[in-house]
Amino acid sequence: MLRDLSGQPAQGIPGALPRRQKGPFRKGLAQWKAVLPFLIVGLVAAVVFSMYPIVKNVIMSFQDVKLMPGQKSQFIGFSNYIKALGDEKVRYAVRNTVLNVALTVPINWFLSVFFAVLINMSFIRFKMTFRFIYYLPIVTDWLVVAYLFRYLFASGEYGIVNFVLLKLHLLQTPVNWLANEWSAMVVIWLFHIWKTVGWGVIIYLAALQGVSKDYYEAADIDGASGVDKFFHITIPLLKPVSLYILINLVQGAFNFFPQVYFITKGGPLNKTEVLQSLIYSQAFKYTHFGYAAALSVMMGLVIFISTWTWQKNIGKERLF
Repeated sequence: MLRDLSGQPAQGIPGALPRRQKGPFRKGLAQWKAVLPFLIVGLVAAVVFSMYPIVKNVIMSFQDVKLMPGQKSQFIGFSNYIKALGDEKVRYAVRNTVLNVALTVPINWFLSVFFAVLINMSFIRFKMTFRFIYYLPIVTDWLVVAYLFRYLFASGEYGIVNFVLLKLHLLQTPVNWLANEWSAMVVIWLFHIWKTVGWGVIIYLAALQGVSKDYYEAADIDGASGVDKFFHITIPLLKPVSLYILINLVQGAFNFFPQVYFITKGGPLNKTEVLQSLIYSQAFKYTHFGYAAALSVMMGLVIFISTWTWQKNIGKERLF
């Protein structure tokens, strides 16, 4: 075989044997061997901490789970699912979860885009200070914020909210906010919005940096008002970012747990329970692990279907 000066088989020389080409399968296998050492840790972690718990949870949802040593968990089929469909606590939890999504997501989204646009205006100074103020609730511990809201909405005339409303003569008598079903729900919703709105503000502020000023200058020449520019320029250009934020807000609203657990613990009379808090209480308070697993599977399917439907639209969007 003819070789060049480097000792490699000569290319393009008459009489030289052609180099054997690898097939698609062999080429793909070689690529996997090259990247597998870098992926193996992540793959193992995904299987141990994600895939295995999901599969185990689905199996448990069809069982009457026994925790005592020597007792065997019995397969009971769809009994846990049938029980969930007729459980009054589940109906309240589903109702509250749907209300959480329907009420907090639009308000959270509107406040996020409104404050982001307001902070992004050219005449606003100390932008970094405002960013810090809005993001501070995000990094504050849930328990700390919960105790703050419990103090603000404490019963009696010495609760801060009651005290202010009484001084303004908006109330005649103090409201026991956390002892009534709907007033407690209002406190939970306010808690969630205040705790999470800063995340959307930061995302929108970053997205607004990519919007060209030419659009607004052209709108000024045409005599467009600030409201027209907001609804006809800012909102349409931020549509892909808005879809991303809305998906995360919906997921967050479905995953209400600390908001309820730290404020009302599901009371009064389980009327403020949501699916997450109900799953927790059924599993770790009453040790009904099979029933809790069935509830979590049903909830997971709803979240997966809704998220997958929204993400189909996101994949077709371009940012700018």
